[in-house]
Amino acid sequence: MTAATPGRLLGLLSLLQTPREWPGSELSARLGVSARTIRRDIERLRELGYPVEATRGTDGGYRLVAGTAMPPLLLDDEEAVAIAVGLRTAAGGAVAGIEEASVRALAKLEQVLPSRLRARVRAVSGATVPLVPSGPTVDPEALAVLAGAIANREKVRFVHRAAGGAHSRRLVEPNRLVPAGRRWYFVAWDVDRADWRTFRVDRMHELRPTGARCAERVLPDPDAAAYVERTLHTSAPVYRADVTLYAPAEHVAVRLGDALGGGDAEPDGPRLRALDAGSCRLTGYADTLEWLAFRLSVLGCEFDVHEPPELREHLRALGGRVTRAAGDPTARTHPAAARSAPRPDAHRPSNGQSPASSSRRS
Repeated sequence: MTAATPGRLLGLLSLLQTPREWPGSELSARLGVSARTIRRDIERLRELGYPVEATRGTDGGYRLVAGTAMPPLLLDDEEAVAIAVGLRTAAGGAVAGIEEASVRALAKLEQVLPSRLRARVRAVSGATVPLVPSGPTVDPEALAVLAGAIANREKVRFVHRAAGGAHSRRLVEPNRLVPAGRRWYFVAWDVDRADWRTFRVDRMHELRPTGARCAERVLPDPDAAAYVERTLHTSAPVYRADVTLYAPAEHVAVRLGDALGGGDAEPDGPRLRALDAGSCRLTGYADTLEWLAFRLSVLGCEFDVHEPPELREHLRALGGRVTRAAGDPTARTHPAAARSAPRPDAHRPSNGQSPASSSRRS
């Protein structure tokens, strides 16, 4: 080997650690060597234990794949600082079980950081106070599967649980992962529905890459984060409910689940707080008064609505219809029916007014 070979190998390894396939011609152009030299360097990396995979065809090339042990990573200064700060943030994040692993990884990284970079990391971390999230957490394995599918442009199958509890099987072409507050969102093209969809990752189960490649699609918005923000805004629930329920909180939690929210990507779900052994306070969101009224009515307990006032009016009208349907003779008055048809014993007035106008009630 020539004296330049170690440096060239490091440069080649740095390129291969980017999650994509590199055509041999592009690697040759990047490193300024022949295709034959690239092939020889690839073999040398394999001898050193780096699992480099080669694929044939017009779309083929080289990429670094998973092996039996993780090889050393090559990071530039900015990448090292970004990873260290990200690990510090992840230690208090919303990804299930990631806190301890983040702390261990951060300790290993800081041990090998140059002093100048270690100072930068500590300065950023010292000036940052993370807001500890509440609510559902995300399986880090799910994030890893989705991130890999995005990098490899590989279709993914999974089971999705909607806000109302219904489950559906999906086949999608992945686009981006977007963390927003205490939620992680997955933007993808739904193959069966032939449209873009935004999924909450904590509601995705049985994730399985299919191995089938897909062409890169262009989002309606060039910025995936802006697209998710707009999606959340346009699908955001318009009614906020605040209700006292006269039942134990654990009873209500079982009956309610998380179905009070309003859609696949609602910005917030229901919050239940025990007041005493026999009552609790519920706040939540929904798109329609009908959905709110339905969910409250099937909880099997008495309740008081504090807001919205429109919900009280809707429940009052609903209660009247239910009472009349149950055959209560005292409630069998229907203003619309009274206006549309005269009573059997109604007499035509002598002043020339129509029966409908003379029998109208105030």
